Amino acid sequence: MTNSFYEATTTVCNQSIQEWQASGKKIVGYTCSYVPPEIFHAAGILPVRIRGIETEGTDIGDAYFGPFICSFPKCILQLAGKGKYNFLSGVIITPGCDAMRRLDECWRKAGEDYPGIVPPFFYYFDVPHKTLPHGMKWFKEELLALISGVEQHFSVTIDTDGLHQAIALYNRGRMLLKELEEIRTRPEVPITGTEAFAVAVAGTVMPRDLYTQQLQQLLEDLKTRPSVSTGKKRILVIGSISDDIQIVELIEKNPTAIVVAENLCFGVRYEGNLVAETGDPVEAMAEGYLGECTCPRMFGKYQERLAILKAKIDAAAIDGVIMQNIRFCDLHGSEHGLLERDLEKAGIPCLKIEREYGPLTDTGRMQMRIQAFLERIST
Repeated sequence: MTNSFYEATTTVCNQSIQEWQASGKKIVGYTCSYVPPEIFHAAGILPVRIRGIETEGTDIGDAYFGPFICSFPKCILQLAGKGKYNFLSGVIITPGCDAMRRLDECWRKAGEDYPGIVPPFFYYFDVPHKTLPHGMKWFKEELLALISGVEQHFSVTIDTDGLHQAIALYNRGRMLLKELEEIRTRPEVPITGTEAFAVAVAGTVMPRDLYTQQLQQLLEDLKTRPSVSTGKKRILVIGSISDDIQIVELIEKNPTAIVVAENLCFGVRYEGNLVAETGDPVEAMAEGYLGECTCPRMFGKYQERLAILKAKIDAAAIDGVIMQNIRFCDLHGSEHGLLERDLEKAGIPCLKIEREYGPLTDTGRMQMRIQAFLERIST
């Protein structure tokens, strides 16, 4: 695995973040894929997706959230309370789900007990649940308000040219990731799912120009790598937010399995479609980030999401689908019942796993269920 991608994926404050901070430049964290990082890149600010890895407990998260809620925002709040996110000059909270919406108020409240954990720029970025004209209009207004807020707080200018340049750079990374995804659909795959997922996650926490350069080099290197997929069952992983490579590693610990595709909040689904590089960049980002989104939080798009999964299953010759969701994730937990029904009806074996987030995962139980599933699809 490329060391820089692995290091970026497995640490909260990776080397490129440390170097950026040492240069005196600003860093802003964001919690959801609806926030266009191009806005911050155009302002000379490093956008970093906020994650929950490195959490060793949830005493702080439990105190403000309570027991019956997704453990992902708990882990984020835990890290914030421990000072792990003190390198951030700003944070953007988005209501990807109700648990993430509550992170806004819980983080602010925790700041009363843990001074200094709320950064100077703490912004709530609202997102509609529909892509109808009134929803797109609302989202564009939210984007304009966010741009104005960033300009005022950080004393920067985010102009049309800067946004177009940022969009072009991010599009380049999107095209490279889609090239990687296409490589993984081939009969002989030269990269493990663990490596590929680390590459995708790293793109959310590294400076984009550096990331794009290293991703281009990786694709060149893959041309001469031998296959690692021969004779293995090809797995698609879908479900709720997962930025920890542990779950993919757990699947691939079995020598008969390889993950050749995923549909997760981090990764290719996060990158989405290309954003238009001409015309009004705000309208282009609104269409690209909301209009093309297939997240389960969006109303009325189940059939579209099912069709996307079926197309991915066909393209990558998938043998089985592993559906993972964090405990108390209503969005994915509910939808997985529908997906299991429809995919199994189409002859596609499925495994549903409910788990705690990342470092709190019950690996022994999960490994046993994964092993049983692999035995099922091998017979």
